[in-house]
Amino acid sequence: MGKSFEDLEVWKLARKLRVDIYDITESFPSREKYSLVSQMRRAVLSVPGNIAEGYGRYHYKENIQMCRIARGSLNELIDYLFASVDTKYITQAVFETLYAQAREVEKVLNGYIKYLQKQAGKEKEKE
Repeated sequence: MGKSFEDLEVWKLARKLRVDIYDITESFPSREKYSLVSQMRRAVLSVPGNIAEGYGRYHYKENIQMCRIARGSLNELIDYLFASVDTKYITQAVFETLYAQAREVEKVLNGYIKYLQKQAGKEKEKE
């Protein structure tokens, strides 16, 4: 692991997704400001935020739990992407790009969780 959560590839990918979701939701109708836009932004904020918080816990099991919360928020966001394309707030092409980006974050996050689980196992063996 790096010296900080900012060194984590998964955090960098989640940060990029956050920027892209904020950018795309700027074009949503103003009537969605306090509903879909707010929900999407909260979900996407939670992903890198929980990764960073877990990293700062300095305990593998707590870090894994925070990453699982991040994964849940990521899947919530994916559902909101479906809602966005269903309501025609985004095009199918934009949906596909953001969907693929979110699934890539999920893939890397799952890899990070597996890494943490291995480290937790090694730590337990030392006890």
